[in-house]
Amino acid sequence: MKKENKTNQKYALKKVLSYVSKYKPLIFLSVLFAAATVAITLYLPILTGKAIDLILGRNNVSFESILKILARAAVLMGVSSVLQWLMNTINNKITFQVVRDIRNEAFNKIQSLPLSYLDSHPHGEIVSRLIADVDQFADGLLMGFTQLFSGVVTILGTLAFMLSINVKITVLVVILTPISLFMAKYISKSTYNYFKTQSEIRGEQTALIDEMIGNQKIVQAFSYGDEALRRFDDTNDRLSKAAVKAVFFSSLTNPLTRFVNSLIYAAVGLTGAIAVINGNMTVGGLSCFLSYANQYTKPFNEISGVITELQNALACAVRVFELIEEPSQTSDCANAKIMEHAEGNVTLENVEFSYSPNTKLIENFNLKVKKGQRVAIVGPTGCGKTTLINLLMRFYDVNSGNISVDGYSVADITRESLRSSFGMVLQETWIKQGTVRENITMGKPDATEEEITAAAKATHAHSFIKRLPQGYDTVISDANSGLSQGQKQLLCITRIMLSIPPMLILDEATSSIDTRTEIRIQRSFAKMMKGRTSFIVAHRLSTIREADIILVMKDGNVIEQGTHDELLKLGGFYSNLYNSQFAV
Repeated sequence: MKKENKTNQKYALKKVLSYVSKYKPLIFLSVLFAAATVAITLYLPILTGKAIDLILGRNNVSFESILKILARAAVLMGVSSVLQWLMNTINNKITFQVVRDIRNEAFNKIQSLPLSYLDSHPHGEIVSRLIADVDQFADGLLMGFTQLFSGVVTILGTLAFMLSINVKITVLVVILTPISLFMAKYISKSTYNYFKTQSEIRGEQTALIDEMIGNQKIVQAFSYGDEALRRFDDTNDRLSKAAVKAVFFSSLTNPLTRFVNSLIYAAVGLTGAIAVINGNMTVGGLSCFLSYANQYTKPFNEISGVITELQNALACAVRVFELIEEPSQTSDCANAKIMEHAEGNVTLENVEFSYSPNTKLIENFNLKVKKGQRVAIVGPTGCGKTTLINLLMRFYDVNSGNISVDGYSVADITRESLRSSFGMVLQETWIKQGTVRENITMGKPDATEEEITAAAKATHAHSFIKRLPQGYDTVISDANSGLSQGQKQLLCITRIMLSIPPMLILDEATSSIDTRTEIRIQRSFAKMMKGRTSFIVAHRLSTIREADIILVMKDGNVIEQGTHDELLKLGGFYSNLYNSQFAV
């Protein structure tokens, strides 16, 4: 486990440096301003020492020379403040550009991930990686830029100045100071695991919150609130314990390093005082040396704090990079065909597929659909109806066998052109944030106003759209649209009615629509499906009586196949399924 954590940290650090290296000019400016700021800061003690040495005794003070020194010090402090402000501004710019790049890459990765990954990971946990983990990473990175650069330059600069004043005392300081770094390194090893655990539990908590808020109606309808609170309390308690441990161990670093550095400062003061008594150093020189000793040890405190904060940042970065490094869905083959005008001839040969290797679903599935045929797919829940649709759209690839369209294997057709050849309306609706017009024209952005209105009228959505505050320009979203589920479904149907691709997939497309409107839409569907290959998944068997082929599925296999009348005469599974709808 320790070796794995060490590898993860090194991997994350290399990845971070690869992102940061894109901004080398800004890094150079930041280091330059840091060096200039440190140089001024280190020069100020020299001026202070000179001013002290000008106080020779009672009634023997060179005020004129002291004032000149103070004026020079004031100017230098002003310049130092401006340079430090510029350095911090540049560090902020670098940090948030790196964060922007990581978030963009992570979001782009989500677009290319296979659906199997998204189906098997809680959406709230993925959101937590993109939002909370990246924010934590940004805080650690910003602290690193702000304090690490100036800290390293300060250590090197003060070391050089101290050597020029007194070599022996400088050697004493150099020998004792690394003790604080060893202590910081020892503590940081423990904190990384706690920060990683904290980040993982935070993702779990976000997923739970997302689940409960997104399904609040179900939670309240089934009085699940108390159980949801119990689960949240349990997660929150585990997060609290992990956070307390992480903060406790990380907070030990600063006081321990400060204690060591205070001992060093006392040792410098004692040896320096002896040097002054022996005439090897002036009082001003001692004052200057003590100031340098303090400045030399101060960055060690800050760097030790940065190291601890970076443990948290790297723990969060690992989770984000894990997402970015997830394998994307397989790319289209090099010579993939772009299907521009599909005819609609679909063939499935010996298709086998399962979501889990241990649970078989579709086995030895064969089907041949000619252009313009309407294929209805029926069967009990879990028999593989929606899975078949997923395979046709190539949301999932078959384990074995082949699916072809117009004689071309779907594996040899670009996904984009294959999917654009299908028009799909699902039982689960999705409305994007935007106007009603933008939602309808998703498949045909260049549609005219007349085409949009005609499609809406065909689906009987035009009447309720006109009653909205701004009509077709009303802004809606999936979460907060003010629309009923049936109205949302009508918009999704209108979206397909506008573009009308060569092949159609209707998966319980009218499940949330009232019977009267459904009858009207079925007439529109009949016109739309004329001459187009259509796949219809339906539980209400009365809606598929006119289908050319009805596939009756059970346990992933087609157990019956034929027209409505043929299957009724057969008196088998379909007949029982159809007649059960009318049983009292």
